[in-house]
Amino acid sequence: MPVESVYERLEPLLPLVRKPVQYVGGELNSVVKDWDTAQVRWALMYPDAYEIGIPNQGVQILYEVLNGCDGVLAERTYSVWPDLENLMREHGIPQFTVDAHRPVRAFDVLGVSFATELCYTNLLTALDLAHIPLLAADRGEQDPIVLAGGHAAFNPEPIAEFLDGAVLGDGEQVALTISGLIRDWKQAGRPGGRDGLLASLASAGGVYVPRFYDVDYLPDGRIKRVAPNRAEAPFTVAKHTVMDLEEWQYPRKPLVPVAESVHERFSVEIFRGCTRGCRFCQAGMITRPVRERSITAIGDMVERGLAASGFDEVGLLSLSSADHSEINQIATGLAGRYEGTSTGLSLPSTRVDAFNVTLADELSRNGRRSGLTFAPEGGSERMRKVINKMVTEDDLIRTVTTAYSSGWRQVKLYFMCGLPTETDEDVLAIAGLARRVIEAGREATGRRDIRCTVSIGGFVPKPHTPFQWAAQCDHETVDARLRRLGGALRADPGYGKAVGFRYHDGKPSIIEGLLSRGDRRVARVIRAAWQDGARFDGWSEYFSFERWQRAAAEALSGEPVDLDWYTTRKREYDEVLPWDHLDAGLDRDWLWQDWQDAVDPAGAAEVEDCRWTPCYDCGVCSTMGTEIQTGPTGAVLLPLTVVGAGAGALAGTGAGTGPGTGAGPAAGTPAGVSAGARAGESA
Repeated sequence: MPVESVYERLEPLLPLVRKPVQYVGGELNSVVKDWDTAQVRWALMYPDAYEIGIPNQGVQILYEVLNGCDGVLAERTYSVWPDLENLMREHGIPQFTVDAHRPVRAFDVLGVSFATELCYTNLLTALDLAHIPLLAADRGEQDPIVLAGGHAAFNPEPIAEFLDGAVLGDGEQVALTISGLIRDWKQAGRPGGRDGLLASLASAGGVYVPRFYDVDYLPDGRIKRVAPNRAEAPFTVAKHTVMDLEEWQYPRKPLVPVAESVHERFSVEIFRGCTRGCRFCQAGMITRPVRERSITAIGDMVERGLAASGFDEVGLLSLSSADHSEINQIATGLAGRYEGTSTGLSLPSTRVDAFNVTLADELSRNGRRSGLTFAPEGGSERMRKVINKMVTEDDLIRTVTTAYSSGWRQVKLYFMCGLPTETDEDVLAIAGLARRVIEAGREATGRRDIRCTVSIGGFVPKPHTPFQWAAQCDHETVDARLRRLGGALRADPGYGKAVGFRYHDGKPSIIEGLLSRGDRRVARVIRAAWQDGARFDGWSEYFSFERWQRAAAEALSGEPVDLDWYTTRKREYDEVLPWDHLDAGLDRDWLWQDWQDAVDPAGAAEVEDCRWTPCYDCGVCSTMGTEIQTGPTGAVLLPLTVVGAGAGALAGTGAGTGPGTGAGPAAGTPAGVSAGARAGESA
């Protein structure tokens, strides 16, 4: 049956809301396919505002992959701001897609990308507006299958009762597999109803279906066991890994936003995965192994993307872009190809010890130097050893000296507060480091207009990392340390005005910690907070710690667990963790030993990058049947004949971060796509 657009009813409301253009659709390279000829229909959701969601690499990749498949249709939907939410409820307008303004409930699949756990409440808003039952158990055969993916879905247990399934890892191939299974199920007359489809997705599609698993608890609140309750469900569910990125050169035609967005550029994922071994970094752990794109494939993608979009900046994305084995050749080759015009090149995530003179020269070739971001993460060398961030203070000074000498006047340094074993002195060391950075810049340039911005986020222990057993630092301690650091930075008359200080208080990190390491009982907290008005919790103007405290106290009353139990409590080796049945490929004993090495009283042991050293048995390649894929290839980018606009001499800047608690906003991935690692994320 035809599905009618809701736009006729929506349009009169748009003058009444902020940024109405974000709801109208019609972006360059957007696709509206015929509804009736499609056999499988996806609504892809990034559960945040349009300005955050539209640059998301994962959504853009799946959008192209699915729409490029015969018989499959994909449209996009984003979270609506509270002003439009209220009007939609008042006028009976359901959650809609921006492509054709079709009701989300009419689709076969709602695939939701989670880059951060603080978007969980936005999922409930979308489900409620779409008239889809919040609880998966209450949904009927005509309701969409609700699938979650992205980095924050590697522990989907806190939202398990709201999900029909979760997909771990890369999504390009599995999205097509899921589409085929849904098509076959529909053509066969929907055997077994909704449960029959879910059984097929679990057994043949590699989808984690929470309702097929029972969770038992011990009297003290810990998990006793997680076990499948039907034959189609495996005891462990493994992540999906794409091993030939050359076959998946997406996006080819990037979406060009009609409203202002956080990243307006054409982004190319130059490699996927990271093996640096930073103990805090979930993204680096769950996306292993490293798989590089070749220099020629990158050149082809840039050429196509610029021609299709008209963007004037190219972002070379990965968790640590300067670690590509041919990054210097890539930067030099692209700069040479587009000599003489204005397109910029950016490395949104650059390690301190990977930045060099060649990169500095190519990034600044046409004089666009608005900023560079580096991430030492820990203030002291002792702290950096604990987190396995093998960067010395001298490394940082050499790097910023190179940047300042190449024409930059400001750099941004990103740190975390609340790391395991951290002391006040470790945090105060950041002030001394900032002073040395300013001194180095002034000495290298002979100028006084050198700036350094110190940006600090609260540390949150994440699943599938060595720190998954760590006690999270309480927000009172984090805030006290940040106040002392701010005082130390301002107290120096010779440097205080040259150093900017940006930080987020510790309260949002505590709630993120609850949601990231929670189990199924946390769903009650999420629902209670949402019913109490929680929306857009990643945005400081909407976040309320008191609301979440109240929700946790009410929802967990009568349970042997509370907010502190989920956050500031240390876990032991023999505790069953909520995500232990979800396999990211990492050997649990290896993670535990790395955790012990981090907190060894004799001094933290460091782990080398296995790209360039022998294997240290993390388990990913051996258990997943994968392997590291790196160059160099020895290929070169040949010059192009530049015709018209859309090509240019490449220069650029580092990326900033988005609103909320300091997590980069771009880049979660629906149905598990890890493509387009979070722009701006430190490796």
